[in-house]
Amino acid sequence: MDRILYTAMSGAKQSLDQQAVVNHNLSNAATAGFRAQLHAMRAVPVEGDGLLATRTSVAATTPGSDFSHGPVSTTGRELDVAVEGNGWLAVQTDDGGEAYTRRGDLQVDGNGMLTSVGRPVMGADGPIIVPLEAKLSIGADGTISAIGPGEDPNALVPVGQLKLADPENQTLMRGDDGLFRLPPGDDGEVPILAANEDVRVVSGALEGSNVSAIESMVAMIDTQRRYDMQMKVIDSADENAQRANNLLSIQG
Repeated sequence: MDRILYTAMSGAKQSLDQQAVVNHNLSNAATAGFRAQLHAMRAVPVEGDGLLATRTSVAATTPGSDFSHGPVSTTGRELDVAVEGNGWLAVQTDDGGEAYTRRGDLQVDGNGMLTSVGRPVMGADGPIIVPLEAKLSIGADGTISAIGPGEDPNALVPVGQLKLADPENQTLMRGDDGLFRLPPGDDGEVPILAANEDVRVVSGALEGSNVSAIESMVAMIDTQRRYDMQMKVIDSADENAQRANNLLSIQG
């Protein structure tokens, strides 16, 4: 009887974890540049002192993220950029390191620093600082140009360039902060991607999330039904065990 419990119990636990992933994806269906998180389950033998060939549990395996492109919409806002192809926008992390995002709704804070969701956007020489109150424009190669209030259009000057990177055949991993990085090396250090001059951006546009709200809703219902089914299996196994105990306790 415990063979059923191993599978149903672990399956119910992983179904809850999968539901959390689906909920997270669905909550970011409208987040610019978001990449859906993937979640899968597989059967594994039970390890430990009680190892038996007939005991199997369910374990989660997260292949990573869905890197397919999201829809691009025109916004007309000069600081909105959509990264083309497989390129990524480099930003500074809280610990001073570097990570990558596809979110391109850029802002300028009170100190003139160009940011993405509050994180400094990286250029060739570090975070990009632009003149306050200047009118900015971003070229296809990520070059940022500025013109002061009331100045002649010919006074347009470059003030920085977005660091655009392409991991090519390397796999990026999502961190707890939602940003992507290369896997740590043998020394435990996280490598940094070099700038790629071939990566291009579309100014005045944003790439949306690649999460399908309809598919996520269907997955949510499916996961909930799977969890309910596994809980019913546990209840049935418990009921069968009680009946078996009652039969064994009958005095002859």
